[in-house]
Amino acid sequence: MIELRHIYLLCGLYLAYVAWQTFRDNGHSKRISTTAFWSLLAVAFLVGEQLPDTVMGLMVLTIAALAGLGGIGSGNYHAAVPEQRAAKAATLGNRLFIPALLIPLLTLAGVFMYPLLQWHEYSLVSSTQTTVIALGIACILAFCVALKMGSERMTDAVHGSRGILDAIGWALLLPLLLAMLGAMFNNAGIGDLVADLLTRSLPLQHAWVAVLAYGLGMVLFTMIMGNAFAAFPVMTLGIGLPILVNQHGADPAPLAAIGMLTGYCGTLMTPMAANFNIVPVALLELKDQNAVIRMQIMTALPLIACNLLLIYWLALP
Repeated sequence: MIELRHIYLLCGLYLAYVAWQTFRDNGHSKRISTTAFWSLLAVAFLVGEQLPDTVMGLMVLTIAALAGLGGIGSGNYHAAVPEQRAAKAATLGNRLFIPALLIPLLTLAGVFMYPLLQWHEYSLVSSTQTTVIALGIACILAFCVALKMGSERMTDAVHGSRGILDAIGWALLLPLLLAMLGAMFNNAGIGDLVADLLTRSLPLQHAWVAVLAYGLGMVLFTMIMGNAFAAFPVMTLGIGLPILVNQHGADPAPLAAIGMLTGYCGTLMTPMAANFNIVPVALLELKDQNAVIRMQIMTALPLIACNLLLIYWLALP
């Protein structure tokens, strides 16, 4: 049976190989610290569950220190020259998009085909985190298709991805760390604290006020945490369920779906969502660090207003 730990194991092996290639790259500007960064991350994926909490915590702090002190540099990635890339792009044309499009399509296919992968009590894929497992399998298949289409070697592809990883650096980990932050906030009872604070300061007995508090709270917490997945449990447990569902009779399904989408609007407006808003700036070498955010704000604000109206119309009775 394919389980989530197998996907983590594959990620760990990949990062371990990246660390090894970085260590062998004598032309790397920060070879040792970059090797340490990817090595520690590989260990976390490979054996993180078996490590004591204290050891894992120290590893996370070390990873954060390496990133914060600028320990990730650049090296030699055996990249093709611009003329070679242009020739390959001209040959492939729009087929270049096929591997990228395969990832969501195969993920959806894996989720919807899950019942067909079961036989009596046996199942090919675990019923826990099925979507994430399907995503991992889809990425592997799309990678194989990309290698076949481009007639590339796997080692060259890994070297190319190593360059992207070094360019992204610490921002690669931000979604994982922020998701953990959301879980910590939930365990610490931040949702209850938010509910108590807003109940004392706002007239939440009015449905439209509760909708505004929930939607704008999702946006604000997402901007602080950089991830709607981290903000969702805080706002849903704080306002969504106790106020909108229990007091005003809101339907949980549209409330949760539109509420999460509202949180995504906050993602468009914050540098904390580094993988969306800071990484493109680094990869495109833009001078304005907030260039992506500036372009997205005028899309995010109307979406927030539309989502608030949709929550009021569709979720409330």
